[in-house]
Amino acid sequence: MTLTYIFHSGFMLETDEVILVFDCWHDPSDVIAKVLNGDKPMYVFASHFHEDHFCRDIFKWRQRHAPTTYILSKDILRRRRAESSEADVWMGKGAVWNDEHVSVTATGSNDSGVSWIVETGGKRFFHAGDLNNWYARFLADDTPDAVIHSIEFDEDVNPVAEEKRFLGELKDIARKTGSFDIAMFPVDGRIGNGYTRGARQFIERFEVKLFVPMHFVASGYESAWRMEPFCTEKSIRFWSISRIGESIGIA
Repeated sequence: MTLTYIFHSGFMLETDEVILVFDCWHDPSDVIAKVLNGDKPMYVFASHFHEDHFCRDIFKWRQRHAPTTYILSKDILRRRRAESSEADVWMGKGAVWNDEHVSVTATGSNDSGVSWIVETGGKRFFHAGDLNNWYARFLADDTPDAVIHSIEFDEDVNPVAEEKRFLGELKDIARKTGSFDIAMFPVDGRIGNGYTRGARQFIERFEVKLFVPMHFVASGYESAWRMEPFCTEKSIRFWSISRIGESIGIA
């Protein structure tokens, strides 16, 4: 199978039997165009309504590729970014769906929408969506459980409570499974100091064969590579993505 980096948090995974597309909102190297008009079933996922994870252009693919199945987070519908008839499956946290090719579980997020567990061909994949420890820069061993103002996000937050919420989502996911063949997870340098904390907490709790960073466009490819030593310590293969449209083979 082959995993291709589209952009930001967008990926395409092609196996012998299916094509899986996650959170594609911008495709500057025309990754998707190269597989349209094929005959493999294609499953298109969008984890939530944010414009850097969902774009209505994905619905055009069905005109050129059949069969295409759209599996979207319910918050996209609630936010009126799409009509109910435009997706084949609408999922919220805890929902499960499957057909003869794939099995999908919508797991939680401490931001908007959901994260995804997808199984096909005897392999299990995780796409985090916007699940992450977003306020890690404010956290230390002696951080008080109190509200602060985040200039970056222009809002009042309680970083200790937010981390507990994030870890709670990881705990819920662990009730479903403890291992993934591939995990796609945010490593976003814009968070500031400690921006790998959420990803490190994830690999501490799950067995992962291949860790794939995402959501790093604004801070650059090399910022995402900061996760590699932490993965190496746990004998986890790490993909040092270096360009859009890049692919990696997976046994």
